[in-house]
Formats: sequence, structure tokens, C-alpha cells
Amino acid sequence: MTQVPGDPRERMLSVAVAALNEREPERLWPLVAGALPGLCGGEMLVYKLDDWNESAGTVGMPSALADVFDGLGEKNMGLLRAGFPFAEHYAARSDRTPLTARRAAGRAWRASPTARLIGDVMDADHVLAIPLPRSMAPITGCMVYRSGEDFTDDHVRTAQQLQPLLAAVEEQRQLLERLRRATAPSPAEGPAREAAADCALTPRELTVLLLLTDALTAAAIGRRLGISDRTVHKHIEKIYRKLGTRDRVSTVLRAQHLGLVPTA
Repeated sequence: MTQVPGDPRERMLSVAVAALNEREPERLWPLVAGALPGLCGGEMLVYKLDDWNESAGTVGMPSALADVFDGLGEKNMGLLRAGFPFAEHYAARSDRTPLTARRAAGRAWRASPTARLIGDVMDADHVLAIPLPRSMAPITGCMVYRSGEDFTDDHVRTAQQLQPLLAAVEEQRQLLERLRRATAPSPAEGPAREAAADCALTPRELTVLLLLTDALTAAAIGRRLGISDRTVHKHIEKIYRKLGTRDRVSTVLRAQHLGLVPTA
């Protein structure tokens, strides 16, 4: 997914729908990375699912861009991880409003090693940081790059509008990871795993069950999954029936006993 037709709101909606229907957690951020730059005036994107610091942290990017960075040494990868000047900027405050590198660092941006790096490797001149809105420690998010003129105020406003979508994508990724861990077969589980299989929960029911363990309301579960409250209640009723329970507490305890959800 590189470009989605229509105005920015329609394109944002298309990305959200695609993310909600994706069932493989490792595909979510690459999907966003292919669509997001064009929504806020950029040409390419790097995303960080952990802290912006130069010593450690994963860096995700579209496959075409990954090929470019394969040959970078550790020093240059450190510059990319740190994302100057954003790590220092966001660490010093709770505000997570998107910001361009030039506005954050002033004249120091042009002379920085990071600016030279992205110029040499990406042929880009400017960076727009889009941190996840509630990330505190670690600070996580995306960096969007472009050549030529800096990002406009409209681009920055669009990036701010995208922040809730990015937060929802990350929540969905973490949920899918939890679901994968909870349902992965394990020989050590023995009879408990066999009993769980006998419950015949569907993948969507397992997802709802995981969210029940977080004590979310039906309305909150519906918002997370993009379904109505009524549909959530129907899933919960089926879960109760299949697990032989009558309320949330006993359902979660039963599911933990069967190995359907983590115990902590």
C-alpha cells in the first residue's frame, strides 16, 4: 500500500480499516509505513517501537528503504535510532505534538551529522517526528522524511490528526502479539491445552476474551475492534456458553486455567 486515492480523511480511513483487518502483528507497521508518508507530505518513513536512543532499539522501514540501510555501520545506525533532535526534545517534556527537525533544533539541524546522513542515504532534507501520543518512557513513534522544502503547518496538523490512528495500530499490534502467545501450542500445557481446544472459540472470540482480561467495557472493546457494542455482547455470550461461565471474573479465571489467556 503506497498511495490511497481520495482526500486525506478517506485515505486515513482506508489505512485504519486495513489495520483492523490485519491479523499478522508484524505486518501492521509496514502497512502504515507504506501509506503514512503521503498523508503528511513525506516521501519515506522510519518507525520506532521502542525508545529513541542511539545505543539500542529496533528500526522499522519499508523494504525498499531497508535495502539502503543494510550497509550502514553501527555509528550511522545510532544516528538513525536517536533521531536527532527528537529524543532530547521529547524527553524533556510531556508534550507529544508532532514537530519538524528544523523547528526543534533551529540552525543546528542543517549542520548536524543526522542531517548529513539522511541527505547522503535518503536524499532527504527534512524530518517530521510523529511520536505516539501517550508514549512516555520509552518514547516511540515515526519519523517521516522529505526533500526540498520543510513540512508545512498543514502537514504537521495532519500528522497530529494521525496520532490516534498510530496509537490504535500499536495497541492492535500488541493485542495480536498477546493473542499469538496465548494460543501458541505448548507441549507443557498437556490436558489444559486439550480442554482449551474443546472450547472451540473462534479467533474473534479469543480476541474479545483477551480484552476482557484487561477489564475493558463492551464499548471499549468495540472501539478497539471496530465492531458494535451489540456484536461484542454476542461474542461475550458465546464465550460464557463455551466456557460454562456466567460472569467476567469466572470467565477470566476459567480461561487462565485452560491456558487461553496469560495468568498475568
